Amino acid sequence: MIPENFVPDIQSVQAGYANGSFTPRELVSWLYQKSVNYPDRNIWITRLTPEQIEPYLSYLIGKSTKELSLYGVPFVLKDNINLAGVPTTAACPDFAHTPDRSAFIVQKLLLAGAIPLGKTNMDQFATGLVGTRSPEPWGPCRNAFDPDYISGGSSSGSAVAVALGLASFSLGTDTAGSGRVPAMLNNLVGLKPSRGLFSMTGVLPACRSLDCPSVFAFNTVDAQKVFTVMAQSDPEDAYSRKNSFANTGRGFGHVQKNIKIGVPFADQMQFFGEAESATLFDQVVLDWQKLGAEVVEVDIEPLLSAARMLYGGPWVAERYVALQNLMDSSPEVVHPIVRGIVETAVGKTAADTYKAEYQMQAYRAQSKRLFEQIDCLLTPTAPRHYLVEDVLADPVQLNSNMGFYTNYMNLLDLCGLAVPAGFYTSGLPFGYTLVAPAFKDTELLNMATHWERALQLPLGASGCRAVAKESLPAPAVSALDNIEVAVCGAHLDGLPLNWQLKEREASLVKKTSTSASYRMYLLNQSAPIRPGLIRVENAGAAIEVEIWSVPSIEFGSFVANIPYPLGIGKVELQDGSWVNGFICEALAAEGMRDITEYGAWRKFIASAAQMRK
Repeated sequence: MIPENFVPDIQSVQAGYANGSFTPRELVSWLYQKSVNYPDRNIWITRLTPEQIEPYLSYLIGKSTKELSLYGVPFVLKDNINLAGVPTTAACPDFAHTPDRSAFIVQKLLLAGAIPLGKTNMDQFATGLVGTRSPEPWGPCRNAFDPDYISGGSSSGSAVAVALGLASFSLGTDTAGSGRVPAMLNNLVGLKPSRGLFSMTGVLPACRSLDCPSVFAFNTVDAQKVFTVMAQSDPEDAYSRKNSFANTGRGFGHVQKNIKIGVPFADQMQFFGEAESATLFDQVVLDWQKLGAEVVEVDIEPLLSAARMLYGGPWVAERYVALQNLMDSSPEVVHPIVRGIVETAVGKTAADTYKAEYQMQAYRAQSKRLFEQIDCLLTPTAPRHYLVEDVLADPVQLNSNMGFYTNYMNLLDLCGLAVPAGFYTSGLPFGYTLVAPAFKDTELLNMATHWERALQLPLGASGCRAVAKESLPAPAVSALDNIEVAVCGAHLDGLPLNWQLKEREASLVKKTSTSASYRMYLLNQSAPIRPGLIRVENAGAAIEVEIWSVPSIEFGSFVANIPYPLGIGKVELQDGSWVNGFICEALAAEGMRDITEYGAWRKFIASAAQMRK
C-alpha cells in the first residue's frame, strides 16, 4: 500500500521494495494515476503507455538492488533526449521523429534498472530559461507550487514532474542554466555536471560545444547515485571526457573541513526588483558560516562578462547550426521567440568568432585565478520568480534576467549544483548554486549534503521534510587538489633535492616535528647524502620535518623517482596527526650510522661540515 503523501525519492522507493510495501509495477501504476491530477501544469509531451513501460518492468524480473543500483526507480526525460521507440519533438511538432536507439545516458540508466515514465515539456529546442516557449498542443509549463508562475526552463517539465512527486528523478539539459533555474523554482537539487561527463550521443544539441545533460532530484544522495551511473566515457561522443577517480562515487561522503566559499561583491548582484531574494541569500551565507565555512567576497565580473557573450557573441551561431535544416526550409514552424534568437546568428563572421574566443580565453584565465583562492563560489541560482503572464508580455528581457547567475558556467568549463535553500513569504522556493572548476562535481555534492542534512528542508513541492534515511558511505578517496608530504632530508627547503618539489609547484605548508617515535639513520648512498626515517616502538625521538603541499597531478611522478630503501608511507606528527611522508625500510638501516641524537637533518649536515673544517 502506497501512502497518499509518499515522496518517491530513490531511497524511499528502494526501501519500499525491500520491505514489501509495493512492487515496481504497483508504483508505476500509482504514479500514472497521480499524474492525471495536474493537467494545468502542461508537464508532458509524451506519457508512456502501460504497454510501452512493460519491457522495462520485465527486465527487473529476477533482479534486485544488489545487482541494479537503480532497480525500479522511475524517471522522466526532457523531450530532446532520445528514448527508443518514442518520438522526440524538442517541443516542435514539425520536428518530431522516432529514434530506434536511446541516448547513451538513457541506456546506462535502463541497464541500471531505472524505469522511464514519459518525456517532458520544454522551451522549444532548449532555448529559454522560463518554460513558456512551448507551442500548442502543449503550451507553457507551469510551476509546481503555483501554476500562475513560471516553471523555469528550458527543462521545465522535467523539474515540475519530480517536484510534484511523479518520478524519482529526471533528465534535463543545461547549456545556459536550464538544469539549475527550474531546480530553484521548483525546490529541487539540480546537477549541471562538468562538460563531457554526460554523453550527448542521442541528445539534440542546442550549442554543441557547450551542452550538458543534467539531473533533477529530491536530494543530493539521489543526484549522486544517478551521476555515478551516467558519468561514463562515450567513444561515440567527440566531446566526451573521462571522469577522474576522485570525482566518482568513491569520493562521495567526504566531509571537507575548513571550506572557503566565495560570494560576489554586493554591487555585482542583481535581483531585478525582488528585495526578498537578497534577504534569503544573506540567510544562506549566514547558514554556511554556522556550518563552519569561511565566506569571503570575490570579484565575479569576469564571469558576468563571459555570460553576456553567450547570446551577444558568436556562440548563438551554434544554435543556428543545430536547426539549420529547419530554419532554411520551414522557419515558420519554429517558435517566434526562439526563431528570433537563432536568427541573430546571421551575419556572424569567422573573425567575430576568433575575437570572441580570444576574449573568452582571457575570462577563463581570470576564472582559474578566482577558483585558486576559494573551494567554491556561492551565488543565487536565479534572481527571482516571475508570473507566466509577465513573461509572455516581455519574453526576451525577463528570460535574460533569469540567466544572470548561470550563463557563464559552460563557457568557462565549470560545474554547478543548484540547492534548495528556503522559501519566500509567498511560499515559492528559493535556492543557491555552488560553482567549482570541472571535475569537482562530487566535492559540490559532498558540501551540499552537509548543508541538506543540517537544514532538512522540504522535498520538492511535497511539504515533507527531508530526513536522512541512511548514513553516508565512507569515501574511498578524497578529492584533493594537493597532497601534503612530510620531508626530513635532502628535500628540505634549500637542500639539493628540493627542486623536485618546487619544480612541481609544491609549496611549503609548515615546519614541525614527528612524534617521539622515530629514529634517523645516515644511508650509504651516492650523492646527495640522505637520511632514513624509521618508526620504532621504544627509544624513539622527535625529528624535525617540513610539510610540503604537492599538486595531486604531480604526486605520482614525484613518488616514482624515490630510490630504495626510501618510500612514501604514513608519518605521525607531534600533534598526533598522520600525513604522507618519507619512510625507510628497517632492514636497510642495519649497519648504518644512527644520527637520531641530532633531531634534525640540517643539524647533522651542519655538524658534519664543521668537523670537515
